[in-house]
Amino acid sequence: MPSINVVDMKGKKVGTVDLNDAIFGIEPNEAVMHQMVVSYLANQRQGTQSALTRAEVSGGGKKPWRQKGTGRARQGSTRAPQWTHGGVVFAPKPRSYSFSVNKKVKRLALKSALSSKALDSEIIVVDALKFDEFKTKAMVEVLSAIGVEKKALIVLPEVDKKVIKSASNIKGVKTAQVNELNVYDILNADKLVIVKDAVSKIEEVYA
Repeated sequence: MPSINVVDMKGKKVGTVDLNDAIFGIEPNEAVMHQMVVSYLANQRQGTQSALTRAEVSGGGKKPWRQKGTGRARQGSTRAPQWTHGGVVFAPKPRSYSFSVNKKVKRLALKSALSSKALDSEIIVVDALKFDEFKTKAMVEVLSAIGVEKKALIVLPEVDKKVIKSASNIKGVKTAQVNELNVYDILNADKLVIVKDAVSKIEEVYA
């Protein structure tokens, strides 16, 4: 069972916490993590792109010239794809790019992502995150004190508007509750900052 230091908001060690091997200590499965990342990105696509085919553009009802005798290639419509203002070949139409992944694969992918962060020592456990006001500067100071330099995902045990708002304007920093965790955000973050109370919740939800 891997053990990790717990720090306070000033970056000082205040204790340790044992991480559950079943969640933070498995062999990361790259295939299922890749599948979940592809699924996440596909689900973000709006699928609203649209273009007109030759059947949908206006005009072109008359044959531009007779079939034979002109020396030119035969043409049936001025709205064929090779003509200016013609239709688009295989025009894209609104569609959904999303696809589903079964629950067992989702759970394994999430455990693999958390385990990979633990394996690379990219998890920081904070004793508590509490702010008296909405202040981005205060969050920047905390992140700097605990050793976060670039992208980070802050995992909260429950909704805390002051923490969420204070982090929202910091580039590369995202917040999420335990039930909102996804593989893409975990892998995309350089550091995974978990509030101590959220560790036990993660183990309860995903064990």
